[in-house]
Amino acid sequence: MDIIFNNLNAFFCLMKTFTVSDFFDISIMSFIFYNFIKLIRETRASQLVKGLLILVVAYVASFQFNFRMLRYLLNKFFEFGIIALLVVFQPELRRALEQIGRSKISKYWASPALHKFNVASYKLQQKCIHTVVEAILLLQQTKTGALIVFERQTKLGDYIDTGTVLRAKPSVPIIGNIFFNKAPLHDGAMIIRGFSIYAAGCILPLTKNENVSLEVGTRHRAALGISEISDAIAIVVSEENGTISVAMNGVLTRNYNKDKLLDLLQKSVLADVEEARTVKNQIIESIMGKKNENK
Repeated sequence: MDIIFNNLNAFFCLMKTFTVSDFFDISIMSFIFYNFIKLIRETRASQLVKGLLILVVAYVASFQFNFRMLRYLLNKFFEFGIIALLVVFQPELRRALEQIGRSKISKYWASPALHKFNVASYKLQQKCIHTVVEAILLLQQTKTGALIVFERQTKLGDYIDTGTVLRAKPSVPIIGNIFFNKAPLHDGAMIIRGFSIYAAGCILPLTKNENVSLEVGTRHRAALGISEISDAIAIVVSEENGTISVAMNGVLTRNYNKDKLLDLLQKSVLADVEEARTVKNQIIESIMGKKNENK
């Protein structure tokens, strides 16, 4: 009973010193740990964390039971092993930093379309989406395999360099010709940047997700791969059955029709442009407001 009383007394004494700063400190650390666990879950990095926890327990035990040799070896490991782990798990660390860069907070720092928005470009973007959807429906009817990627906030310059830069105005005949099975660029991916066909024949990274069905082909794996490392939207037309699939945020969804696909692209690609306009207007209003105050 005394133990419970003493613990409660210690708790209330601690709460008396609790400040707003402590609340935010705990909230931030909780947010970081939550997202860290969410990031490493179902990846090989989770095994790394388990291994490190075991080594930490062994390190503490080496002090408790005076295991000098074990303590010496673990000291050397923690001195130099961390650098080796950073090299080995570079892809996971890069993925984490990219996800931070694509967070909602970063969008308010620098939106790629922030200084480019105008009504004309918005209409061109809208027309581009409709044209691509019409071309995809034609490819579906002829069961012509295709992989089309809409670039968003994350730039895909590294993958554009692997293909042929076109900078062409979107049209159904051009898209159909690019993915014609005898055309030289039909095997790669087409990348849409803004409201133009920026490049074709691009090589994309394949997904590293081992849980993907064996029935999924190379195009679908490439679509998943680019959606895992960027915020791009990848659309795949199956050459076997003409099924339209979409990869977004590392998730593949299938069996799209015209309305469903058009709705998805308008809610995502056009939403980015709308968001850029909103941020731009907020900045302009803020600047004008400050000027009025100075007057």
